[in-house]
Amino acid sequence: MTSMYRYQLPVEETEWKVDSQNDVTFVWEYEDGNDDLLKLYDKGKQQQWDAKERIDWSLDLDPENPMEVPNEMIRIFGSPIWERMNEKERANLRRHGQAWQISQFLHGEQGALMVSARIVETVPDINAKFYAATQVMDEARHVEAYSRLLHDKFKLAYPITPPLASLLEDVLHDKRWDFNYLGMQVLIEGLALAAFHGLRDMSKNPLAASVNAYVMQDEARHVAFGRLALRDYYPELSAHEMAEREEFLIEGCWHMRDRFTSNELWDVVGLPAKECIQWVEASESMRLFRTRLFSRIVPIVRDIGMWSDNVQSAFEKMGLLEFCDPHLDVDKLLESDEKVAEEFDAKVHVTQTIQAAE
Repeated sequence: MTSMYRYQLPVEETEWKVDSQNDVTFVWEYEDGNDDLLKLYDKGKQQQWDAKERIDWSLDLDPENPMEVPNEMIRIFGSPIWERMNEKERANLRRHGQAWQISQFLHGEQGALMVSARIVETVPDINAKFYAATQVMDEARHVEAYSRLLHDKFKLAYPITPPLASLLEDVLHDKRWDFNYLGMQVLIEGLALAAFHGLRDMSKNPLAASVNAYVMQDEARHVAFGRLALRDYYPELSAHEMAEREEFLIEGCWHMRDRFTSNELWDVVGLPAKECIQWVEASESMRLFRTRLFSRIVPIVRDIGMWSDNVQSAFEKMGLLEFCDPHLDVDKLLESDEKVAEEFDAKVHVTQTIQAAE
């Protein structure tokens, strides 16, 4: 069935076109470059996987709680609205809320597909072009996996949420290659890593968990890619040039902070949207959720040299300074994110061995 029948809200334009032009940079030096990027490219080649083969699509989702996550993850849990709902209404909200979240992952992955393809054209280093080419394949696979999860299992989808659309437009409008890195590799991918991390810990459904675990492995490499490139490049920029990037970073963080309020969801499931949004904005659970979402972004922003007074002041307003520990080992943090897929595969192997012995 076509995607247009899956969407729970009208999609006014089936093709979202962004007016932009790229400066295509050819590189004639094929030997010199960043060795760390070359190593990352080698890892990217070795960790390619097939979404059709690696994921067991024969598994089903519980229609009342597809990812099998606790009710505490629902934005309005504990509110007077939640208390008035019966079990059928809560099951419907769980299904739609999770489909909304996976839909935003899907749309973000398509945005990453577009941006990574642009990076191949624009980045001025051959090893970065090599790695970006592997990321194009990664993002296509992610779009394939999330699309199949929504179409075949959830059987519904939601359009892109306005804050994510706004950030993607900002990234795609700018011709400078490092803005593509900063917007996609650091902000969008960094936030996705933290969101996948939360789902890894809370989701009990093996199908949904496998998709998130395998995508998370790739995303950790993508964030490392942006970090390596920008850490080398930003020290070369003037104070004015860095101020431009700081402004972009801060605005992007505010967009991402507002991304998960699910404003489009409430009317669809028959709940009072204004009351739901007010509860979500004021709730302690949303405050904690938002801060955790930036647990990857903040230390990387510090690591790449964007730790100005202006950036720190903005992060303080967002309640994010708890993640600015100067002693945090970012390499180990990203390595831990990569291991999620290996741990998931190990559990699957143990389960299969036990089942075969029975």
